[in-house]
Parts: sequence; structure tokens; C-alpha cells
Amino acid sequence: MRYFITDDDQAVRSMLAHIIEDADLGIIAGEAEDGSQIDGDFLRLKQVDILLIDLLMPNRDGIETIRQLIGFEGRIVMISQIESKEMIAEAYSLGIEYYITKPINRLEVLSVLQKVQERILLQRSIEGIQRSLSVLQGGAAREPREQPFTEKTIQTPGKFLLTELGMIGESGSKDLLEMLDYLHRQEGMQTGVYKFPALKEIFLAVAQKKLGDQASGYELQKEVKAAEQRVRRAIYQALSHLASLGLTDYANPKFETYASTFFDFTEVRKRMRELENQIEPGPSSTKINTKKFMLVLYLEAKRLMG
Repeated sequence: MRYFITDDDQAVRSMLAHIIEDADLGIIAGEAEDGSQIDGDFLRLKQVDILLIDLLMPNRDGIETIRQLIGFEGRIVMISQIESKEMIAEAYSLGIEYYITKPINRLEVLSVLQKVQERILLQRSIEGIQRSLSVLQGGAAREPREQPFTEKTIQTPGKFLLTELGMIGESGSKDLLEMLDYLHRQEGMQTGVYKFPALKEIFLAVAQKKLGDQASGYELQKEVKAAEQRVRRAIYQALSHLASLGLTDYANPKFETYASTFFDFTEVRKRMRELENQIEPGPSSTKINTKKFMLVLYLEAKRLMG
């Protein structure tokens, strides 16, 4: 990845560059001390993937600079000690990916940049799949039962969505990706209107694939129960992540996009109040609709595949 750092503080620029290079996240394509020194053409010429930009600078601030970045297709991470919700909301509305607060914290910077890199790589993978599908669809006619997808195709947008929801690191995410695979294969083999299967059926099919044909009924049921718990914990993490985003900034694009799509909004508001009051009830005492989450995840993953 190629990074460009725009900040009027030389010490901050040096610190960010050191963090990026020390963690082998990519190379520094350039630096600037003010937003007036960069534009979309300049960043394209530098082949910048990720722009880190300060909010407050003497001549042209970060928000005004972002407005002027016509044609720049890279990702933007804003950095500032300002914590005004209005200014942060405006920055998100202009398309920034994340907001890092000063003073610079190495772990926060690494976490944010790794997430941005994951999103870039997943998006590129999705675009590659879509291009391949376009070629296949425009080529010679295929046999009716032939599928243009590999086994992991549905997992690519699935991983993207789980990353967006802040749950990709949970063990239950692996179960969810396997469930996506199962659903996609089932729909590919079914004629007519696809009927979404029962949740127990999905868990059982994934358990059978994992344990093999020789597994006993007891072993299968034990794995199904364990998978249900893992998935529930992962979904609870996504709920907590979105609630945290909404609590910090109600206009956060991820919060607006995903909170009411994947969850009942009453549960999101309840979790926001719990976080605000520092209450940790845990996933077992929270109303989680696993089937709704799975259905939305599958439909959204299919939509991203084009």
C-alpha cells in the first residue's frame, strides 16, 4: 500500500511514517504540511492508496481539502485532537473511512490502518470477481447447472461485511462464512423460488461438513450447539460495535447503513444505553435474531457480488 501524510506537525508526520514502515504496512509516497499542497491529480500521480490528513491546518484544513480531492479514489483517514461531533460527522459525510484522535496512539493507528487495508483488498477482490463474471456472462453459453463461482466466492464479500461490522476477529465469523457457502451452494442447486432453510438445518449441514460422514449424532449435536454459541457471541460483538459507533457519532455512515439492516433498532438503542451506562449484560441476556442476521448477511453478500 502507498500512503501520503498531510499534517502541519513534522513530529506527527514522522511518527506516522515510522509506525507504517516499522509495521511493514506499506511505503510513504509523500508528505505535505498543508492541504493546499495536494489535490486529486497529485495523489493519483503518486498512486496513493491511503491518505492520512489532519483536520486543522493553517491554510486549508482537512475538510476543505477533501472537498477539493476531485477524482481521488483512495481511502482517507482523518487525524485530529478536535472531538467535535459536528466536525467529525461532516468528515464522515465527505467519505473518510476512520477518525484517529491525537495524541497519536500506535496501537490505534495500526488497528485502523490494518482495517482500511483489509477493506481495500476485499473491495479489489470483489471488483475482480465482478469483472470475471462479466466476461463469463458475455462469453459462450454455459450448461444450465454450471456455476461461475468458486467455493469461496461468496466468502469474499462475506469477509468484507464482517469486517465492516467489526466482528471478523470473532471465532463465530468462520462459522458464518461456512454458512454462507452452504446457502450459496443450496441456492445454486435449487430450481424455482429459493426458500431460505431453517437455521438448525444450516448449522447441522456446516457441522457435518466440518466433522465428516463418520461423526455420530452426539458429536454433531455438540458441534451444532458450540457453533450456535460462537455465532451468537460474534453477532453480539457486531451489535456492540455498531452501538459504540452510534454512541460516538449518530451520523456515522456504518451506523446508518448497518444498524437497522442487521438488527432490530430497539436492540441497538438498548445496547447504546448499556454502553453509555457501562453495563455489560453479555450475549446470553440480549435479544439476538440469528436467522435475520444470517439472511441479511447472505443477501448483502450476494448483492456485493453483483
